[in-house]
Amino acid sequence: MAKQVDPVCGMQVEEQDAAGQADYEGRTYYFCSTACQRKFEENPAEYTNQSQER
Repeated sequence: MAKQVDPVCGMQVEEQDAAGQADYEGRTYYFCSTACQRKFEENPAEYTNQSQER
């Protein structure tokens, strides 16, 4: 079971339990909710830059 970090809110998400996922620049991102997924899809560069700084 792989855990991922939701790039929008920072919550840890199990891949198989994720509410959604999206691909961006060759990487798959997992989300705790569809609301986080929608925010990410509106501006993925904002959230991928933010997650790289962590």
